[in-house]
Amino acid sequence: MPKQKLKTHKGLAKRVKVSANGKIKHRKAGKGHLMSGKSAKRARRIRRPATVSSTAYTAKMVAALRGG
Repeated sequence: MPKQKLKTHKGLAKRVKVSANGKIKHRKAGKGHLMSGKSAKRARRIRRPATVSSTAYTAKMVAALRGG
């Protein structure tokens, strides 16, 4: 009997992207609504994508995306 395949964490797959170097890119929170109350500087910072800083957390996320 073949070994059962592991499923990708689809919720995470929709929200993040793994770069060529193995870093996790994600969208910053806080841009969904109420942007008129935020400064232009803050809005620009929110617009840029961010990377996950913790290497231990990155490894867990990559494992979940691979189906582990």
